[in-house]
Amino acid sequence: MNLLIEGLSHRFGQTEVLTNIELNLSAGEAVALVGPSGCGKTTLLNLIAGLLSPSAGRIENGYPATSYLFQQPCLLPWQTALDNIALGLKARGMPRPEREARARALGHQLGLTDADLKKFPSALSGGMKSRVALARAWALEPELLLLDEPFSSLDVGLKAELYALLLNQMVARGTSLLMVTHDLMEAVRLADRLLMMAPRPGRIVGEFKLERPRLARDEMWLYQATARFMQAPEVRAGFGLPPSGQELAGGTEGSAERLSARGQAPTGMVAATGWR
Repeated sequence: MNLLIEGLSHRFGQTEVLTNIELNLSAGEAVALVGPSGCGKTTLLNLIAGLLSPSAGRIENGYPATSYLFQQPCLLPWQTALDNIALGLKARGMPRPEREARARALGHQLGLTDADLKKFPSALSGGMKSRVALARAWALEPELLLLDEPFSSLDVGLKAELYALLLNQMVARGTSLLMVTHDLMEAVRLADRLLMMAPRPGRIVGEFKLERPRLARDEMWLYQATARFMQAPEVRAGFGLPPSGQELAGGTEGSAERLSARGQAPTGMVAATGWR
């Protein structure tokens, strides 16, 4: 199983929003698309999910089941939390007792009580809504999970809790992940590879590979890796930041090699060759 994207471009009217996107996501791999607002990250996810048709290029999704976690929980207000979790299972025709049992078990795994599952979305906190949305995505047992910044509005403590739940579920199920985010530390925490995007038009300009296993990344390593990532010329240019002091001293040519050779990347993080 894999997701293959070749020569992908997309336009809205006369405006080119994505150009020459190349991506290969293997089974069990987690990839983060990082970049500023307006670089086409969400559009790319929508294309992969089949919500849009590409203007050029091809997308081959070899995963039998794909779930999409949007920026907002997008819960049905007239359904209880339990029924929202079971929504996809109902669409598949699963009998009510079976789908409710699976939805309840997933809700419990993600920290929702039976009382929580009986509530309507208007009575749930932001964190609870995010748990319901995540449980709804997992209920379909997807081989590929698409994440569009679903945790961006949550506080630091709740984010950390949901990160741990997500990582544990991914490891247990062997799920592949493609996520978009503005939060560099979130990307470093969850992904095996980071793809840096730049706008006008949206394109991939750089790649980092994170060699340290996701569950072995402690807080100190995360801070160090994020700081090193921020020094890459492609990252600074993509976010519209001024060149780093080191870039001014050493030039931009061979930036990926310098990150590795000069020891700027912490143990377990290497810059990929062939940056674009």
